[in-house]
Amino acid sequence: MFQSWLSRHPSPLPRRDFLAGALVAGVAAALVPDRVLADPYEPRRLPLPTGGPPRPVRVRGTVRSGGRGLPGVAVTDGVRVVDTGAEGAFDFVSSSDREYVHLCVPAGHRIPVHATGTARHFRPLAPDARDEARADFTLEPLPDGDAHHTMLVLADIQTEDAAEMARFVDETVPDLEATIRALGDQHRFAVACGDIVFDRHALFDGYEQAVRRLGVPAFQVVGNHDLDKESATAEGGTRTFRRRFGPDYYSFDRGRVHYVVLDDVFWHANGYVGYLDAGQLAWLEQDLERVERGAPVVVLLHIPVEGTRGVRQGGARHTPGGSVANREYLYRLLEPFRTHFVAGHTHDGEHRFVHGTHAQVCGTVCGAWWTGGVAGDGTPNGYAVYEARDEEVRWRYKATGFPDAHQIRAYARGAVPEAPHEVVANVWDWDPAWKVVLYEGGERRGLMAPRVALDPLARATLTPDRLAERRRWVTPFATEHLLFAPVEPTVGPLRVEATDRFGRVYSAAVPRA
Repeated sequence: MFQSWLSRHPSPLPRRDFLAGALVAGVAAALVPDRVLADPYEPRRLPLPTGGPPRPVRVRGTVRSGGRGLPGVAVTDGVRVVDTGAEGAFDFVSSSDREYVHLCVPAGHRIPVHATGTARHFRPLAPDARDEARADFTLEPLPDGDAHHTMLVLADIQTEDAAEMARFVDETVPDLEATIRALGDQHRFAVACGDIVFDRHALFDGYEQAVRRLGVPAFQVVGNHDLDKESATAEGGTRTFRRRFGPDYYSFDRGRVHYVVLDDVFWHANGYVGYLDAGQLAWLEQDLERVERGAPVVVLLHIPVEGTRGVRQGGARHTPGGSVANREYLYRLLEPFRTHFVAGHTHDGEHRFVHGTHAQVCGTVCGAWWTGGVAGDGTPNGYAVYEARDEEVRWRYKATGFPDAHQIRAYARGAVPEAPHEVVANVWDWDPAWKVVLYEGGERRGLMAPRVALDPLARATLTPDRLAERRRWVTPFATEHLLFAPVEPTVGPLRVEATDRFGRVYSAAVPRA
């Protein structure tokens, strides 16, 4: 378990003190000197936690498929992970404070769903008078398997009212439907990557109606705007989310890829920070023990593991609400695997390569909080599309309302005031493996170079005079996926050609100044 990881990485401190102290100290070090707590003497009417000490509960059940017990399926209560036996049965001791028994949906089987279309990979843990509980699962085999599958990632739908929900339904949902149709019979599913709503839990209904309309299974990640903010505890902060969608951390397999969903939003009654508690890390270590070393692991969370938006905006280091404070522990647990982190939260696109992992922040469904068509970094409103074939995982960004090939926005010479003699291209899914080239009249002029700057369209449209009063706080922010090249004012027709890490080629004409 997590303790066994500690045994392989000894500390001069006693182990109990190290576990309790290091995780807390890691958060404290990441937060200082930022102020993350409100005035402790400010009166707040928060409900107090209730309930007595937990009792042991014996849990029995089966996992069946095609009329037979299914062996080797991981089943968990979020603390302990066990495997089903030869006949598909499991038996373990849980406790009365655990809400659910859930399974890692195995590859080759359909994702069970509620009537709403959201994943039903869990059962309530409901002990009887003898403190015993039962949880049975019946799975359906996929006739054509799922070695080739697609995941649609919807980061930050974040609707706050009926008008914004209408935009989601009228703009995003039809675009998703077209993408799903183009996939044909390929296995597919969706993940809402946190901030499904903007503090308005009643709008979960609209999200579920959209999922039902799409007709694909959907998993959910909890975001900071999905929390019960009247709660006095971190556990209480996800109460509504858990009651609606089930456990807030879990895993599932599709083909050769292992997917993990984590809850990295730690609510402290006056705000939140990016943090993974010790219980979740201990569960994760058990979960990963069942994954082949070297296999692809996709980890979905809301707050980026190591997002740099705060740094790009002039900060000296990562902000406590924009990255995971104790991420080093997460990196260590994932060292044996080919890990790809997928996050949202910061409303921009970003790729980071740290400790052998690839950490991606996806552009958002709502862009700049439904104020227009682009986020603060110039990325269009949209969603990410991940395609897996066996162990190879590819991705692309799909801009809402545009064809798949819309991956670049080119600007005329001088569009960025700080670069008056250069043309610029916003390549929103850019990472260092891309090659972006400027052409003049069909002749190659050379590679374009990335630089941190403000996107001209975002700079022009996300201004107080153009925004609704309740969104006057929305501003453009610097991004590193702008690429520059110097040109003379009298050059001929210019074109930007970008080749992504998978060899796909996109192009855009550069307008005249």
